[in-house]
Amino acid sequence: MKKLNGTVIVTYRCNARCNMCSRYKRPSEPKDEISVETIRKLPRMYFTNITGGEPFIREDMKEITREIYKKSDRIVISTNGFFTDRIVDLCKEFPDVGIRISIEGLEAANNKIRGLEDGYKRGYDTLKKLVEMGMRDVGFGMTVQDMNAQDLVALYRLSDELNMEFATASLHNSFYFVESKNIIHDRPMVARHFEDLINELLKSNSPKKWFRAYFNHGLVNYIYSRKRLLPCNMAFDTFFVDPYSDVMPCNGTEKKEIMGNLNTQLWDELWNSDQAESVRRNVRTCERNCWMIGSVSPAMRKYIWIPALWVVRHKLLRFWKSKKYSMYENRIVRDFRDGRVSKAELDRCSTCEMQCEQE
Repeated sequence: MKKLNGTVIVTYRCNARCNMCSRYKRPSEPKDEISVETIRKLPRMYFTNITGGEPFIREDMKEITREIYKKSDRIVISTNGFFTDRIVDLCKEFPDVGIRISIEGLEAANNKIRGLEDGYKRGYDTLKKLVEMGMRDVGFGMTVQDMNAQDLVALYRLSDELNMEFATASLHNSFYFVESKNIIHDRPMVARHFEDLINELLKSNSPKKWFRAYFNHGLVNYIYSRKRLLPCNMAFDTFFVDPYSDVMPCNGTEKKEIMGNLNTQLWDELWNSDQAESVRRNVRTCERNCWMIGSVSPAMRKYIWIPALWVVRHKLLRFWKSKKYSMYENRIVRDFRDGRVSKAELDRCSTCEMQCEQE
């Protein structure tokens, strides 16, 4: 059986109070959360993201990581960085693990968005400690919205100075975030900051950053409510498992889609079940057009020629241009600028339920 791409949501408990995610309002109970014994049932994976909630609320993260390493070639843990001692302790045992700390902009914007007093300093200090330890795979994760878009390039440059990874996302609505009203209000402003980031990435000498530029180009496309640039293959070669041991195609659906439950089933039985096939049919007709790294990264691997051609066009064929990318390459951005498409029309194409209520 081929290796899969997996995400393990180990808890829905969270100490942050983010303005774009209400998961903390519906936490999981510790007694119900996926056990190490159940984690042993997971299949072989080439990559696994461990996330939450806030995963380091769990005190058995070292045991969880130890078991997943038996199954997975690579692990990245997404965290808000608040539990510094636990993170450092885990990284001492697992120096090859990746750590992505969610920092939503510079200090003022981050602390306002995440609702964590001193959250920026705690996260940043954790990152610095990990770098001082010699950790090679650490970095920032930022969810871009109207409130923090102006900090996007500044935070990237900070990560670049520290030789850290820099991951981006934008606002999404789904059962996972317990949100249905997230929306970008000033699309051109946010897109301009993405344009600046994309050009910073294309100026680098790192092929990895050139492909990240493509990912961020996809975020511009997403915030203008357009169709995904790449097909979605969630539930085919990628899966999520939540704290209740339910296996799902992804975390972007409006309502939770369940392929099976690992507490009561073996992996092969679950993955090849009629219920799983039913979920796959739903994925094939899904129109939410999410653009999150969990679904895009495996799609970029599978359809590598599409981002590769984009990179060639922007990095190599525009070698002499200082500005290699413009958001106005996207027809929808020009149409909105020129008044051929209205904000209300774009809003109706989004997953924001406020707009649905207006129709």
